[in-house]
Amino acid sequence: LPRMQSSGSKPCPCPSFKLREVASMYFTMIAVFLVILVVALQGSAPRGSDFPYKVPLDPQGLLELSWNVSYPEQVVHFQLLVRDLRFGLLFGMSDRGEFENADLAVLWSDGHNSYFGDAWSDAQGQLHMDSQQDYQLLGARRAPEGLYLLFRRAFSTCDPKDYLIEDGTVHLIYGILEKPVHSLQAINVSALHRGLQRVQLLKPNITVPELPSDMKTMEITAPNVVIPSQETTYWCYMTELPYDFPKHHIIMYEPVITAGNEALVHHMEVFQCTAEFDSFPHYNGPCDSKMKPDRLNYCRHVLAAWAMGAQAFYYPKEAGLAFGGPGSSRYLRLEIHYHNPLVFKGRHDSSGIRLYYTATLRRYDAGIMELGLVYTPVMAIPPGEDAFILRGYCTDKCTQLALPAAGIRIFASQLHTHLAGRKVVTVLSRDGRERQVVNADGHYSPHFQEIRMLKEMVAVFPGDELVTTCTYNTEDRSRATVGGFGILEEMCVNYVHYYPQTQLELCKSAVDPGYLHRYFNLVNRFNDEEVCTCPQVSVPQQFFSVPWNTFNRDVLKSLYGFAPISMHCNKSSAVRFP
Repeated sequence: LPRMQSSGSKPCPCPSFKLREVASMYFTMIAVFLVILVVALQGSAPRGSDFPYKVPLDPQGLLELSWNVSYPEQVVHFQLLVRDLRFGLLFGMSDRGEFENADLAVLWSDGHNSYFGDAWSDAQGQLHMDSQQDYQLLGARRAPEGLYLLFRRAFSTCDPKDYLIEDGTVHLIYGILEKPVHSLQAINVSALHRGLQRVQLLKPNITVPELPSDMKTMEITAPNVVIPSQETTYWCYMTELPYDFPKHHIIMYEPVITAGNEALVHHMEVFQCTAEFDSFPHYNGPCDSKMKPDRLNYCRHVLAAWAMGAQAFYYPKEAGLAFGGPGSSRYLRLEIHYHNPLVFKGRHDSSGIRLYYTATLRRYDAGIMELGLVYTPVMAIPPGEDAFILRGYCTDKCTQLALPAAGIRIFASQLHTHLAGRKVVTVLSRDGRERQVVNADGHYSPHFQEIRMLKEMVAVFPGDELVTTCTYNTEDRSRATVGGFGILEEMCVNYVHYYPQTQLELCKSAVDPGYLHRYFNLVNRFNDEEVCTCPQVSVPQQFFSVPWNTFNRDVLKSLYGFAPISMHCNKSSAVRFP
């Protein structure tokens, strides 16, 4: 590549541009650069080891994104493989995957010259060149499989038009230009072939623990399933461990994806069934089918969870997740979410999860604890809310009773809500002061749930409090959304993975039901419309009959903020600590 320099700047070893609003210089420089770059460059692909994280952006696999994270520099390096370049593309980030108010890197061609720049879109989706060029093009390379574009972006740029890259989910967006365009402003975003992909960009910098010599593997995979020709499918498959399978520790797991289906397998989970039942029926079919046996609903203990873009999951060297042995069910349920927006027909799939386990037990059993809100309709969200907050408490009294004196170490976390969830955060408090964020996702999506290794372990001691806050959006709903198991009901949960395992499996709260009853009585006193508060009417029915004026909304918010709570401090058998 030629060394590039703009007027008054020092020569730079790679074409990393800090372009301002001097349009003529900008266009000349980039046009010359990209014509040389795209036409003349031939060569091998960059080494995959330089970019450890990889995800297909589109369902056809035409765009493949790889990246690495430099925490010392606070920078993400991107490598975008374009398999069939037409007249350019858009790549960027936005709050929830919209093409309005988005932060974009744009490559486009007028049929003669090619241009690259940092742009943003306004509330109408119109593109504008950014006065501060923070997507820095580092190079490009033609290879047999397509064009590789390399560029970088700082986490934070102090540019109000730019997206702040944070921990948690990032909504990546892309668009493909099918025709030449004479300027950036001429790109009609709504007419593009476009889409979104969710990833965790800022992966933790984990040191991979040494794996034992007696390690074995077990693949729990779908048995050559024909992926249904519909956009969304949850597929359930039952399998079982061998008879008399002794206790082992799972120390690592990773995805096994059928070649060619990388863009269709959205996420996967392996659940262990409850030991209450001696046997479970075999099943291989859609999870929502009427043919699915009800007993499969008792297979809820998560052994492994993977989502698109995630790497292998490693347990800390001193802990492993126990499975097998007495008191443990032999039966496992694999659940795969297929995302097939192009409705491919006849695709066969044998994807799943590969468990790495050892008979040489580590020092500690790992445990999984549920934090947040109890699954109950007393916690509800009024309709038409853009950011309604609910909090679930794991109180000091519960941790004082249930945790060992030396405390526990949280090393991973899986956040969970249903469709209205927009943000989730769990904060640790000690002696009445907030001390540490356990896990936070300010751009949370219910369509992207994975177990995330934490950047650093969180120590929790007896007397500590853990508060989980969920933010919901119900602007598209016409009646109240209550807590519960249904997909149109809501949850607020953080499944924390920790060691050493204790008897505490659930540490959650809800508003005191007696105070909620007082709320319904108050609504009746101040409103013309009668809300039936008689005992035979269910809590959801009472919520559905509330007229949602400003007064009733504000009083409910106050109730949830200040009323006493009902605390659930439960052992695994659902028995409460005294």
